[in-house]
Amino acid sequence: MGRHRKQPATTVRRSSIIALTGLVPAGLVAVTAAATDTTTAEMAAVEHDLPELDTETGPEFAAAPQAEVAEVVHAEAKQSRSATPEVKTVALPGDRAVSDMPAGPLGIPGIAVAAYQNAEQQLAVENPNCGMSWSLLAGIGRVESTHAFGKADADGNPIKAVYGPVLDGSLSGNNVIHDSDGGALDGIGGYDRAIGPMQFLPETWERYAADGNADGIADPQNLYDAALTAGKYLCDGGLNMRDLSQQSKAILRYNNSMAYVANVMAWSGSYSSGLAPKPQDLPRIH
Repeated sequence: MGRHRKQPATTVRRSSIIALTGLVPAGLVAVTAAATDTTTAEMAAVEHDLPELDTETGPEFAAAPQAEVAEVVHAEAKQSRSATPEVKTVALPGDRAVSDMPAGPLGIPGIAVAAYQNAEQQLAVENPNCGMSWSLLAGIGRVESTHAFGKADADGNPIKAVYGPVLDGSLSGNNVIHDSDGGALDGIGGYDRAIGPMQFLPETWERYAADGNADGIADPQNLYDAALTAGKYLCDGGLNMRDLSQQSKAILRYNNSMAYVANVMAWSGSYSSGLAPKPQDLPRIH
């Protein structure tokens, strides 16, 4: 994966250093160089210029009971998944109701927690060496789209499809990414744009697409599918999320920015503990 921006010389501001000191092992900055060895074709193009919702602040929300949150919404998700799901985006009416599942830690939507935990459970079976946690996926989802902007239906589909800006070079600093899917996934021709709550480029989605809810379809807009696909991408290459240096290397694939790593790790830790991240733990992502 990777940022759809032209990569400037790496700079880490003081706030980033403060945030990373408690999150990343000493010497981890060297991982940045290793991450840049990944080819552009292998880097999932992730967009970070989506409008953000307000950061959760104020009194912390009580977490829903773990047994309730961990329950997989779709009974069919326990069935065997197709090795080759159909890759497509399903058109849905816009008048669907928002899921009423109880919120999780720090107000994270319950349906998002269910999707992230479902991905954790699936990956524990498919790739136990990876050690993927639901909270790490939640950290990615928070930074990428605030969990589909907090509005998804009971099946994990955003009420309004999530797209990044068109990568035609008109937005300062963004790379130009020409069309790779004929508009089938991102809805436009000529150029690509990032898609879904975990913000994949169409070409990268085609490569890693997973069916998280066992409906035979790998839809980048669906939280269940997007969470499992993101987990597969982060785990690719035998990386172990229990090791902070390897976890950081995986996150750098998503966005080659140490500030991005700090943000994802801060939110991941907060969702695990229920304690809101401090401002200094969330350096600005350029």
